[in-house]
Amino acid sequence: MGPAGKISSFHREGNNWFCNAGLRSDITIEVEGVFFHLHKFPLMSRCGKIANMIEESQNNEGGTLNAALSEFPGGPDIFLVAAKFCYGVRVELTSKNIVMVYCMADYLEMTEEYGEENLLAKSEGFFHKNTLHNWKDCILALQSSDPVIPRAEKLQILSKCLSSLSMMACTDPSLFGWPMMMYGSLQSPGGSILWNGINTGARIRSSESDWWFEDVSYLSVPLFERLIQTMIARGMRPENLAGAIMYYARKYLPGLGRWHSKQSGKTRTVASFSLTPVAVDQRVLLESIERLLPEKKGKSFCRFLLGLLRVAMILDVNEPCNDSLERRVGMQLDLATLDGLLIPSYSDSDTLYNTDCVERIIRHFMSEPSITSFSPSSFVQETSPSSEPLKKVAKLIDSYIAEVAADVNLKPEKLRSLLEALPDSSRSLHDGLYRALDIYFKEHPWLSENEKEQLCNVIDYQKLSIDACAHASQNQRLPLRVILQVLFFEQLQLRTALAGYLHVLDNEGVPTGVANATSDMAGQILQRDGWVTVVRENQVLRVDIERMRTRVGELEQEFVRIKQEMQRVAKSHSSLISPRLLARRFGCKLLPRSQDAPTDTLESVVRSPRVSIDQAHSSRPSRHRRSFSLF
Repeated sequence: MGPAGKISSFHREGNNWFCNAGLRSDITIEVEGVFFHLHKFPLMSRCGKIANMIEESQNNEGGTLNAALSEFPGGPDIFLVAAKFCYGVRVELTSKNIVMVYCMADYLEMTEEYGEENLLAKSEGFFHKNTLHNWKDCILALQSSDPVIPRAEKLQILSKCLSSLSMMACTDPSLFGWPMMMYGSLQSPGGSILWNGINTGARIRSSESDWWFEDVSYLSVPLFERLIQTMIARGMRPENLAGAIMYYARKYLPGLGRWHSKQSGKTRTVASFSLTPVAVDQRVLLESIERLLPEKKGKSFCRFLLGLLRVAMILDVNEPCNDSLERRVGMQLDLATLDGLLIPSYSDSDTLYNTDCVERIIRHFMSEPSITSFSPSSFVQETSPSSEPLKKVAKLIDSYIAEVAADVNLKPEKLRSLLEALPDSSRSLHDGLYRALDIYFKEHPWLSENEKEQLCNVIDYQKLSIDACAHASQNQRLPLRVILQVLFFEQLQLRTALAGYLHVLDNEGVPTGVANATSDMAGQILQRDGWVTVVRENQVLRVDIERMRTRVGELEQEFVRIKQEMQRVAKSHSSLISPRLLARRFGCKLLPRSQDAPTDTLESVVRSPRVSIDQAHSSRPSRHRRSFSLF
């Protein structure tokens, strides 16, 4: 591509370029320390700027003209392209050099006034006909435009490339039917198989809305920011914008990989064209990313925001950026997870976790208006946090407090501020608060009774479950006054629940309408705080007590009968103390008492009356069977 003329070649010797035209050089042009030894006539015939420089120097005496081109777009390599074009050497325009050649031609004023089909017209035609209509060429052109951005802005090169990219990204690529080279010769950007450039409709793989994420990640931070802004103006869906921003941030910010929710499928890319990631200032990148984030909510998006907040604390970004990230997290705190909220303390603080940040996030959740979800089906029209998100946040914060309570450096004042961050209406049960305080007391045994009581004042003992009350009543780590209060409210609630249940039972005989109303009212009383189970257990216990009472009465009667029988036996036993009376009664003769007889004879008789009686019964005739038995 070049004007007709003598074909010449160029060679380099150190920082000097020479043209092999066979003529002595009469002009030397310096570009960024590199010297080009050329001839005036070829340059004057194509470059208006050099022609003006030569005309101004005509008053000087003959000799070699020395000129310097300051702020030359593209540097010595691009000036070499202009020199070759002026000498008739064929130059190649590509998507990688078109922006710089375009800007260089405008800088040297290579217009049609200085020759037909001059370089400015040729580069402008190539840009509009080839570059703007191809996704890959637009990406390559933008990536190579960083050195000449000011002049490219003047020529509206950047705005045209960004507009073209945003149009192709906002529209289903399969609708264009363009055989983009980056996806191979057999596949369209929508995933259809191509035959001779014709869309056959056969699918290689399904089209995904994230097909362009990897491609635009090769742009510099300013160009990426402008591209996203252009897409926003064109009306791209917020979820696609957020996906591209998250992809770009994870690529250049370390530590965000952990907060990446894995997605199926493989992202299409132009990596086969040897594009290299750009060098970015991480702090500038994060501050730019924050400005681009949409005001939407989503579970994976909230996880990304929490990860971004951690990196922002590490990079020490400016205060407005940090506050904005905390506000964004607060507006969707009900979608956060415990591991996301456990933000380490990166400052000189003694505590393990940054509890101040979490407190600010909670305040934003309570004060900021609600936002809609990315998914249209999940839109929630609310003016204040509803009860359901509020309860989710309360459960999450209870778990968070229980986790940070194990930090031995956490002050009681910090813990109390966390405990009181949410209103009382956010918790139907205070079991989570009790669990957190129990962990805190266990890890801080040096706390005084007064400090413990002040922390326990946050708990509403009427909102403790039966299990929590049972545990608290035997918890030696709690102050004695707190244990007494737990026992009092436990008995009070149990009595209230039993009274309500018995009231419902008493109303079973009234008319149906009144009974239903009373049952509903009693049901509301009993359903509160899960006391229905307690009432049922006490009803079973009540029946068991009645059975036990009946059994005790029977045992008492049996005891009275046994006692009377024992009294009769005791009287009979006293009559058997005299051996002679016993022998006379049973018709036995006693042997003469001997001094050396065994002393235990009488004792044996007294101890074992049954033996004597049995022997007597066996020796007497049957008419004496009427004698009674001791047992």
